[in-house]
Amino acid sequence: MQQAKKGDKIKVHYHGKLTNGNTFDSSEGREPLEFEIGGGMVIAGFDEGVTGMVIGEKKTIHIPFDQAYGPKQEEMIMEFPKDKFPPDMTPEVGMQLNMSNGSGQNFPVTIAAVKEDVVVLDANHPLAGQDLIFDLELVAIDAKSMIIMP
Repeated sequence: MQQAKKGDKIKVHYHGKLTNGNTFDSSEGREPLEFEIGGGMVIAGFDEGVTGMVIGEKKTIHIPFDQAYGPKQEEMIMEFPKDKFPPDMTPEVGMQLNMSNGSGQNFPVTIAAVKEDVVVLDANHPLAGQDLIFDLELVAIDAKSMIIMP
């Protein structure tokens, strides 16, 4: 049986959970996730977790935050004057917004706190600082990536 290895294009069904059991993403009801192992398309721990699997195999992997979305970075948390928000908008904790850095680049932020004069914005990835658990099922390995020896 062929084992998935770096450079293979694979398809995998997954169910991603936090360590408290809450689901944050799943391929259930959708097409499986398709990517090249080692191609930088998924977090490092996911690449490592699927490496060595065979078609039809199911397993659960635990990915520490440093192999997922990294630690929460304090410099990515900022205060923004409340009076700079549109007058018809009421900022609420958990609300997700897109900000611009002044150079035309947009980036997502989440409102972490609402104070009297400022709103605390968090530009960290929502899963930064979190250890992740994935239930995986390898459903395909792209035959084009197989090497056939004569």
